[in-house]
Amino acid sequence: MTTMATAPWTTEKPTALLVLADGTVIEGRGLGATGSTVAEVCFNTSLTGYQEIMTDPSYAGQIVTFTFPHIGNVGTNEEDIEDLNPAARAGAVGAVFKAAITDPSNYRAHAHFDQWLKRRGIIAISGVDTRALTAAIRRNGAPNAAIAYSPDGKFDVEDLKRQAAAWSGLVGLDLAKEVTSGQTSSWNETPWAWNEGYGEQDAPTMHVVAVDYGVKRNILRLLAGLGAKVTVVPATTSADDILAMQPDGVFLSNGPGDPEATGEYAVPVIQNLLKTDLPIFGICLGHQMLALAVGGKTEKMHQGHHGANHPVKDHTTGKVEIVSMNHGFAVDSKSLPEGIEETHISLFDGSNCGLAITGKPVFSVQHHPEASPGPQDSHYLFRRFANLIRARRGEPALAER
Repeated sequence: MTTMATAPWTTEKPTALLVLADGTVIEGRGLGATGSTVAEVCFNTSLTGYQEIMTDPSYAGQIVTFTFPHIGNVGTNEEDIEDLNPAARAGAVGAVFKAAITDPSNYRAHAHFDQWLKRRGIIAISGVDTRALTAAIRRNGAPNAAIAYSPDGKFDVEDLKRQAAAWSGLVGLDLAKEVTSGQTSSWNETPWAWNEGYGEQDAPTMHVVAVDYGVKRNILRLLAGLGAKVTVVPATTSADDILAMQPDGVFLSNGPGDPEATGEYAVPVIQNLLKTDLPIFGICLGHQMLALAVGGKTEKMHQGHHGANHPVKDHTTGKVEIVSMNHGFAVDSKSLPEGIEETHISLFDGSNCGLAITGKPVFSVQHHPEASPGPQDSHYLFRRFANLIRARRGEPALAER
């Protein structure tokens, strides 16, 4: 028998809240870990790869709103994570979904996405009009917010409003120190192959030192797959210590936070490395660090670029690539001095996405060529780096495509 208490119009009590800094309160159903935290809210337009997104250290200090409504239906596994040390749980601190997480339906799934979120300590909210939230972010910029999940639906809303309004935000925040490796380590895992899994680099032909500002595993795999012995060093490692390892090339990794804050200690190191003839390749935060090192400037973006469907033009080839993006700060192309070539631009807004130093084997890109959005439109950049190393040693070049 249907009673008034069980009628279909009964309102379900919210068990999660997203409270924006302007006082807006968004109600929904809680998922993942219980508790509350404050962070910046961004939106990601990817249709797949949610596990890689949530574990990308570049998302530290952020809550990810997924514009695609069906998140979680391929489950989770132990292979598709990007942070170097899973125990440290570097990555996004919260997530916003349109629909509830469904049961996994994929042969590689080991666990339900909700269970995985709980283990990672990530707070999530579902039942949100993510289109409206995304439109608000595009209109007003990425807001600071508090996200909270309480199974009993009891919240101190006023306190959450105060927390959201009081959080300083990402500007001026150095998060690379929080997500970087604690010590120097070696990496030899190569890219995943169908029905084979990951391989191992046991006959390296070059040595690359990767400066870890929040590096992703797939970047290291692609370097190893091209024959590199990869040594990963903490973000604060000095130029003298890097050069003492006698690398054939240096890689500057992706990472979170305000590049100018990280640049306080990273820029002098890069400037010293630039005095050598070593090939240098940077991605994301590494790109921004390189720009600062040569005299450029960075700026906070209105909404940032987050997704796996961004068109970028490579001026060096004249080709357009579909790339993966994840950055809330960008290099101001007008600030780049003479002798610095702008190699890539976003076709969404014309923002800078790459640079190269004239006369030096040094270049960088803002986007993520390892993330396979195209799926391999930008993999040539790793071969370009390898070829700079090979040219320095007088060896024949690899085909870039």
